[in-house]
Amino acid sequence: MAIGTGGIKPCTILFAIDQFDTTSPEGKKGVSSFFSWYCATQTLFQLTSLTIIVYIQNKNWVLGFGTLGVLMVCAVILFFPGTKVYAYIPPEGTIFSGIAPVFVAACKKHRLQNPSNEENAYYDPLLEDDETVLKMPLTKQLSCLNKAALIQDNELDAQGRVTNSWRICSIQQVEEVKCLIKIMPIWASGILCFIPIAQQNIFPVSQATKLNRHLGPHFEIPSASCSVVSLITIGIWLPFYELFVQPALAKITKQKEGLTSLQKIILGNMFSNLAMVTAGLVEGHRRGVAISLGAPMFATWLAPQFILLGFCEVFTIVGHIEFYNSESLERMRSIGSIGHAGYRFLKAKIEAI
Repeated sequence: MAIGTGGIKPCTILFAIDQFDTTSPEGKKGVSSFFSWYCATQTLFQLTSLTIIVYIQNKNWVLGFGTLGVLMVCAVILFFPGTKVYAYIPPEGTIFSGIAPVFVAACKKHRLQNPSNEENAYYDPLLEDDETVLKMPLTKQLSCLNKAALIQDNELDAQGRVTNSWRICSIQQVEEVKCLIKIMPIWASGILCFIPIAQQNIFPVSQATKLNRHLGPHFEIPSASCSVVSLITIGIWLPFYELFVQPALAKITKQKEGLTSLQKIILGNMFSNLAMVTAGLVEGHRRGVAISLGAPMFATWLAPQFILLGFCEVFTIVGHIEFYNSESLERMRSIGSIGHAGYRFLKAKIEAI
């Protein structure tokens, strides 16, 4: 499962983005819509997993796992017929290979001073091998890293090529490292927001086992299925936002996306806090009722925290994916999928614990 997930999670979103022309306004709008519909379909499948599949597995584990195996075979069959029409962008290495040399070169030249006259003082080759990469100018932020691009004696040959990549780096490499450093606070804030999202399948499930989950005299909702409220919230809100809220916000904010990726992340963090406050109040009330009356409350008391967690997941996941893939550099789009996969890995580890 780890190998399979490692092959799917980091590649699915990036491969889908390759199908859009992100240099055009229509392509950018299409990418933004794709993020919303991607999360909506993921939510629909998770909803099916937490209801139908859980019900089948409660009856027969062999049939439950067999159903999942058949669905994965169908997914593979659906994928391959489209191989002739997909747009393919060949891989061209990774930005991580240029990160370590920047720090090493900057450390070796830490005693040097950045010159006031920057003309011809820094190594800035032409990017002839990749016309799609945005050529970045040297900035004053994190100027200590700029020393990695300072040209010293014997660091370039007669043709102007680097003789030792661990002693001098290009301005492009330096600025890409700066962008990565600037992204890290956004990535770190996502960890704090994903902890409440991860715990919705842990403690609330334990809560649900102590609550009244009966629908009629003969049917009882499985405790693991109570979190479907969060998924239903996502499934309803995402299409509603895409069709109605986003166009209305676009008229107000004068932006086609309605809300920027950072604004969505902020809203996600706010809903995360509200969800935890609500969960604490509900748990306090549940314990009080259990102690005083000796009878369990109805499981519907868990709905508010699941609804808030649904909004948290909508804005947080979509916001982070849009931020990494739309506002990052061309070479750094993989960071978005790595970060997103990292959040999912963290969520899985927390649930396992």
